[in-house]
Amino acid sequence: MKFKLIFEIAMALMTARLKQTVVAATGVVFSITMFVALLGFMNGLNQLLDGLILNRTPHVRFYNEVKPNPDQPVQISKEFQNFYNIIRSVKPAASRTSIYNNEAVFRTLKNDPRVLGVAPKISTQVFYNVGNTDISGVIDGIDVEEENRLFAFSDYVIEGNFMDLKNTSNSIILGKGAADRMMASIGDVIQATTSQGNRVQLKVVGYYQSGLGDLDNVQSYASINTTQKMLGESSSYVTDINVKLKDFNQAPTLAGEFREIFKIDADDIQTVNAQFETGTQVRNLISYVVGVTLLIVSGFGIYNILNMMIYEKMDTIAILKAIGFSGTDVKNIFITIAITIGVVGGGIGLIFGFFAGLGIEKIPFETEALPTIKTYPVDFNPKYYIIGGAFSLITTYFAGFLPARKASGVDPVDIIRGK
Repeated sequence: MKFKLIFEIAMALMTARLKQTVVAATGVVFSITMFVALLGFMNGLNQLLDGLILNRTPHVRFYNEVKPNPDQPVQISKEFQNFYNIIRSVKPAASRTSIYNNEAVFRTLKNDPRVLGVAPKISTQVFYNVGNTDISGVIDGIDVEEENRLFAFSDYVIEGNFMDLKNTSNSIILGKGAADRMMASIGDVIQATTSQGNRVQLKVVGYYQSGLGDLDNVQSYASINTTQKMLGESSSYVTDINVKLKDFNQAPTLAGEFREIFKIDADDIQTVNAQFETGTQVRNLISYVVGVTLLIVSGFGIYNILNMMIYEKMDTIAILKAIGFSGTDVKNIFITIAITIGVVGGGIGLIFGFFAGLGIEKIPFETEALPTIKTYPVDFNPKYYIIGGAFSLITTYFAGFLPARKASGVDPVDIIRGK
């Protein structure tokens, strides 16, 4: 049987019961719209929340951890090798916190094809001297241009120009919480004391706000040269090397390789921030489950409508079979009805879902914790539209398959005799 004839009959049956057809299509439109809008909104929020930490976290961090020597003298001594030795309360000796021969590490990392960029850092504890009060804090010395290129540093500087750290000697960008506690304005000069007892005058050139209150209360930034002068160290002094990779999934492998080569400690992003990845996966799973549930519910609506249509169109089915239509032809007619509803409803739903995302993106979302965010975030990834379109076809096909199979088994003689 030609598909054109089957399609024309399917269209005639749908227009004959136009109200039921519109109700079924509306169910598909609503479910696809909510599916696309929900996934876009949920994943936009996921990217925002994870970005607060992950955007500022290196894929691999190299450093020297201060820890006790695992090889104690009693364990090395031949005299006590046959004894069971218990050592308690071992304290670390004076150990080197800076990375030895860091220039060789930099060169090796930059020449690695897996590496996108390398940024040095010096992290130091300080006390901000405010009158008779000392406020604890942390100053990170950074390579300003590399930090901005790799970790979007400027996105978190809410006032001032981040390049002033490089262009202005002895300058600092204060965490917003720390600035509020010290009542320090841009242009003010503050005094800080390092853990070594060195006191330095620093000019405030901006405010930094990450969105994490506890971090912003203590964290501040200076140029790496300024931090080296504060600590009285040479220009080669570096405590951390932060690496950004082209593919962050390679972080554990690269961290393990260079840990062995340079004999320094290394943390990878998967290990350090495993909880964020888990949280993202759970939120994604919830949004997908809710969206698929909407599609399945709309599928049941189509199933019920087609079931009622079969009962109401028994005479039509009997006539079609009596004039030569086979059971397969009748089944194809009702499957065509279901798929047509899925295609039309799904297409309109995808369009409405896109506009719903645009509408959500215009809703104001202002909070002091996230000053750079002005509206709700929405992710317009094409894969959500592809998944939504595919599910609309799959659910409507199976919703029409069972009623269609029932229609194909109708015996026209029984129907005509019943009449």
